[in-house]
Amino acid sequence: MTETTGTHPDLDPATGALLAFLAAAGTPPMSQQTPEQARAGFRTLAVDLRDDSLLPPMAEVRDVEVPGGAGPRPARVYRPHAEGPLPTVLFLHGGGFVIGDLDTHDLTCRTIAEHSRAVVVSLDYRLAPEHPFPAAVEDTLAAAEWLVEHTGDLGGDHRTAVAGDSAGGNLAAVTAQHLRDRGHDLTAQLLIYPVTEMGADTDSFRDNAEGYFLDADTMLWFGAQYAGPAGVDPSDPRLSPRHGDLAGLAPAVVVTAQFDPLRDDGDGYARALTDAGVRVEHRQFPGLIHGFVDMGRHSPAADAAVLETCRLFGDLLHR
Repeated sequence: MTETTGTHPDLDPATGALLAFLAAAGTPPMSQQTPEQARAGFRTLAVDLRDDSLLPPMAEVRDVEVPGGAGPRPARVYRPHAEGPLPTVLFLHGGGFVIGDLDTHDLTCRTIAEHSRAVVVSLDYRLAPEHPFPAAVEDTLAAAEWLVEHTGDLGGDHRTAVAGDSAGGNLAAVTAQHLRDRGHDLTAQLLIYPVTEMGADTDSFRDNAEGYFLDADTMLWFGAQYAGPAGVDPSDPRLSPRHGDLAGLAPAVVVTAQFDPLRDDGDGYARALTDAGVRVEHRQFPGLIHGFVDMGRHSPAADAAVLETCRLFGDLLHR
């Protein structure tokens, strides 16, 4: 049975206070909104309510265009105040393939760039339902293939990696498999509470079905938007990378949260990678919820988890 929001004894208290604040706002769940409403609400939470003076300063932030599946796509390059040469990371934002953009994940990209000591290239891939699967995959793979050949133009060196949170973690995992198949040796991959098996029925999906920011109904709504009216085969590795060939993939950092419907999905992918012989640094952070990577300003525990995640990723990038 799902606990009432913020009352589970193991939930991080600061995160519980944030959940109570969000619940008091009375905003309908995303599953009851239009995509446009959901995007606007997410931008309010992630962009409008933050203090930009607290954003990690960068040596350079610039907007560029990179190849996509159906033409150029907007992207943003972050170069930290760090001595070079630096690795180059393609970052894919979360949001269920429906919401999120370059601005909503600006803080996350700056944090990774600063604390993992890397040039980060954030991609604005096409979103569903206007552009259902496989549009996001096609944009990501086109950008990734371009990036591994143009790291010098972006201020990085030959070391390359992929990273993403949630839906972006899915795209990062898919991209790591694709680039391996194309003969590119990635240095690392960072998967933050990733979706790796679409529609998986897990204990965490049931136990954390409501009350912890991301709920089961919203997950199902995201999936329906992304699949499109024609539907998709959930075993397609471009949709569910858990069904792909995992041998020979780049070393991975996989992080999950205790009170996340996607916890078991990410934990299972970490085990599958390990079983396939891939080096994996895996952390399940206690007391935290889906989205903690953007909650450090509210929760010291979330902030510590983000810094630990960046340290692990940086260690792989600079090993």
